[in-house]
Amino acid sequence: QANGWNDAYVRAVAWRGAGPDMGVSAARNPVRLAIAGWEWGNYYGDAKMKGAKLDISKWKRPSPETIPVHAKAAGLYMICTTSKHAAEAKGCSDALFMDYRGYVAEATGANIFFVKDGEVHTPLADCFLNGLTRQTVIGMLKEKGLTVHERRIMPEELEGFEQCWLTGTAAEVTPVGQIGDYTFEVGTLTRDISDAYEKLVRA
Repeated sequence: QANGWNDAYVRAVAWRGAGPDMGVSAARNPVRLAIAGWEWGNYYGDAKMKGAKLDISKWKRPSPETIPVHAKAAGLYMICTTSKHAAEAKGCSDALFMDYRGYVAEATGANIFFVKDGEVHTPLADCFLNGLTRQTVIGMLKEKGLTVHERRIMPEELEGFEQCWLTGTAAEVTPVGQIGDYTFEVGTLTRDISDAYEKLVRA
């Protein structure tokens, strides 16, 4: 309100500041907090209309035994940044990760959904962040009477899916038109859920 914004993105960052212990522990140092806000258009540009193009990352989402995978922590974004840079160098909007077992996981900053035969499939969030937008969209789909399968998805299944979209705070609901060599229709269900989510957050 103070900035005169009607539509903006807010990001909070907390970290250990300078203090008596500058080693790895830093337990005696104060916690610092910064909150930034800015106006942000479509995260994927014109992909909101025609569908984003995704590369397949060489990096894998790590095991829950190696890192706190459900935390929105800066360290987890290292492979996201390098994967997105590599994808953009190939003319793509983003990259899709497989997890440490080889299952489909998520994009660099967004969860992923697929449609087949009128039912929705999304990877089980057991080694990556279960995004709030993801949870909201699952609830919206179920309210519409649609079946949502949260399950492990093999990469070879990509060929059989008809529609695909990404969800995230910045991405909102963004259609996907291509992942690697696999193409998807920006279909009615994708557009409906994208429009419904946009109305929800801007009501």
